[in-house]
Amino acid sequence: MSQRIYSRIVGTGGYLPKKVMTNLDLEAIVETSDEWIRERTGIEERRIAADNETTCDLAEKAALQAMEMAGVTADQLDMILVATTTPDKIFPSTATLLQARLGNHGAPAFDLQAVCTGFVYALSVADQYIKTGMAKKVLVVGAETLSRITNWQDRNTCVLFGDGAGAVLLEASTETGILSTHLHADGQYEELLHVPSGPSKRPKTDEIAERTMSMKGNEVFKIAVNTLSQIANETLEANQMQKEQIDWLVPHQANLRIIKATARKLKLGDQQTVITVNKHANTSSASIPLALNEAVRDGRIQKDQMLLLEAFGGGFTWGSALIQY
Repeated sequence: MSQRIYSRIVGTGGYLPKKVMTNLDLEAIVETSDEWIRERTGIEERRIAADNETTCDLAEKAALQAMEMAGVTADQLDMILVATTTPDKIFPSTATLLQARLGNHGAPAFDLQAVCTGFVYALSVADQYIKTGMAKKVLVVGAETLSRITNWQDRNTCVLFGDGAGAVLLEASTETGILSTHLHADGQYEELLHVPSGPSKRPKTDEIAERTMSMKGNEVFKIAVNTLSQIANETLEANQMQKEQIDWLVPHQANLRIIKATARKLKLGDQQTVITVNKHANTSSASIPLALNEAVRDGRIQKDQMLLLEAFGGGFTWGSALIQY
């Protein structure tokens, strides 16, 4: 009987642009306050990409870190996946641009768009390729320059988002790794969190609001909290596990209140929840791999610990991954 093959995380990486924008900086450009932002979101600062810095630039730096930790070279990669909402170009994909930067030739490379759930979606795709034997080493990157689709006059959204990239290197292994992934979407909620126009759907006016993120925050908050608790239960049930068996919650970093509400339902305290939203804000598909990389590199996450990754994003999309690290 052949041994079961798992996708194991053997390398993590992350990159944040140098420019820091604090809540006090925002006070100077929009009607808001540091106190209001902290109280509502838990965010203190965010990073903003330089004018000449693209999503691929961020992705490359995160990818190289993950590859270095794993001891994997570009020519060994069997697949490159980039989760992003803010690609460098309409085409070709940011994944192929990254592939060229890294020096890989021939491996399949493509982008995946599920907004804030993008990294979990990409992780699930990579896991299927590895489990079926179609790939042995897969680079999965979440990278965003959300500042490019932010309306800096809209105080309801501009305080929430930041730029960054995170990456993992997955490798086929007989050692336990990704135990399961769970993906969902429901497009009926499109207009609660979206960018109204795009390459095919032309803006109705020249208003900047047509080309930047729009969100109905209260509605999104309620659905996110309920949905994330449901998918956590779905994940535990699928693996016949109890809440007490989770060592770390590594959630999408959208809002501190959502993160803490989800952790409470899982009976996990702050000491078992990786929180970076205060420093990074919401970096969409980059937020989970950035948080994971930070907790791995500072020693909080240890080998064989059980991790629950979960995210919720525009679409709506939502998903989870249960991983024995």
